[in-house]
Amino acid sequence: MQHDKILILDFGSQVTQLIARRVRETHVYCEVHPCDVSSEWVRAFAADGKLKGVILSGSHASVYEVDDRAPDAVFELGIPVLGICYGMQTMATQLGGKVEGSNSREFGYAEVRAHGHTALLQGIEDFATAEGHGMLKVWMSHGDKVTALPPGFKVMASTPSCPIAGMADESRHFYAVQFHPEVTHTVQGAAILGRFVREICGANADWIMGDYIEEAVARIREQVGDEEVILGLSGGVDSSVAAALIHRAIGDQLTCVFVDHGLLRLHEGDMVMDMFEGKLHAKVVRVDASELFLRELAGVSEPEQKRKIIGRLFVDVFKAEAAKLKASGQGHKGATFLAQGTIYPDVIESGGAKSKKAVTIKSHHNVGGLPEQLGLKLLEPLRDLFKDEVRELGVALGLPREMVYRHPFPGPGLGVRILGEVKKEYADLLRRADAIFIEELRNFTDEATGKTWYDLTSQAFTVFLPVKSVGVMGDGRTYDYVVALRAVQTSDFMTADWAELPYALLKKVSSRIINEVRGINRVTYDVSSKPPATIEWE
Repeated sequence: MQHDKILILDFGSQVTQLIARRVRETHVYCEVHPCDVSSEWVRAFAADGKLKGVILSGSHASVYEVDDRAPDAVFELGIPVLGICYGMQTMATQLGGKVEGSNSREFGYAEVRAHGHTALLQGIEDFATAEGHGMLKVWMSHGDKVTALPPGFKVMASTPSCPIAGMADESRHFYAVQFHPEVTHTVQGAAILGRFVREICGANADWIMGDYIEEAVARIREQVGDEEVILGLSGGVDSSVAAALIHRAIGDQLTCVFVDHGLLRLHEGDMVMDMFEGKLHAKVVRVDASELFLRELAGVSEPEQKRKIIGRLFVDVFKAEAAKLKASGQGHKGATFLAQGTIYPDVIESGGAKSKKAVTIKSHHNVGGLPEQLGLKLLEPLRDLFKDEVRELGVALGLPREMVYRHPFPGPGLGVRILGEVKKEYADLLRRADAIFIEELRNFTDEATGKTWYDLTSQAFTVFLPVKSVGVMGDGRTYDYVVALRAVQTSDFMTADWAELPYALLKKVSSRIINEVRGINRVTYDVSSKPPATIEWE
């Protein structure tokens, strides 16, 4: 890959991925690797001359409690380095400064004064004081602080409780900040990271999805040659974009297997077939396994158990279809590659879990053992991309925007949006209610922004509650089911606020669901934020 690149060393922060996303937003390629890589590894990574800078992430740990340090080579390559929070503290201790625990901790909003007109912060400010000092509105999260500068450094920023909130050695292009420029709460964070990556590091802005297609297609063709590929098509964004990209590269050498587990959204199976078989002319095998899934889920109400059953059955059905294809000789000798829609956050989180530098939040089905079980080689054409880049790539490949920019949908589908036991009756009711909610979100436009409420929300869906309530319809009494509407707004899905949907929109959705979906007589709206709630109910 002949792109300029930035190396991000991860010390275990939960927001390291945000650093990478901000760098990619400047159209500069970057990679995240654990902080305990060796100096030899760093030098090898830089050997092609494309490494333009290094960023050291934050951490939940203290520099005097753990041995996590940046490889010495980072400071010996002669390229710019930016330390963030823990990254600043390890830079200070490794280069001769001092870090101590603080009596006054800073967590949350802070106002930082910039000093010295350094190249990193020059001209970047949120407001100026009456004395003319440039000020930044930032997000802090630290208990320790640098108390003595390393030789050659000067103070770049300060707060009343943290006199050294930023430091710089401009002769070596080493910079460090105690606050977090990667989070949206730091107002000028994108500008600061953009300044470091584009101007101080001098990296070329050549990471653009429209241009990336040709590069990715060439790589797939080189890896696959004249062999066959099988892909599990779920209808989700990642597998859909992976299928479109691979099909662009190798055409009929790709066979997609679409397993319909009976827990998809309304008409979703038909839409997937119309897109991939009808418009892209890809080979798609559709398997209706809904009866099998619903039979195995009968009587199961515990959420994690439901997930495991659905995941196991998907693998079983997929393996059976792969064996059929191989036995039939469809294509040539049958598939030798399994394609998966693994994306970069999956890779980072799995790698972080292995290195034990980050707290593992969840496991990822895409980084599991299915290739070994099937005896197939693995093809993961999206493993370098973040979700927003996958969406950009999908549009560039010609997939419909409404498909590519759909809200996230869990792998177990409606199985985890039906609380308790999963039944066909519940799934059918939920499908129709959810379709009405999504349709009205697309129909209602916010006057202030001109955007639909579907675009203004990050994720919206309906949850089926296995309880009945009394209602009145006409002159009669009803005793029917309850659904909850859920809509959130978030930039990173790590935290989320419930969306303040207009009352007129909620009224229309409620009225339509109760009148059009026989069996539901009450609609509620979930006004819980994350944390303490999660986005999904199960």
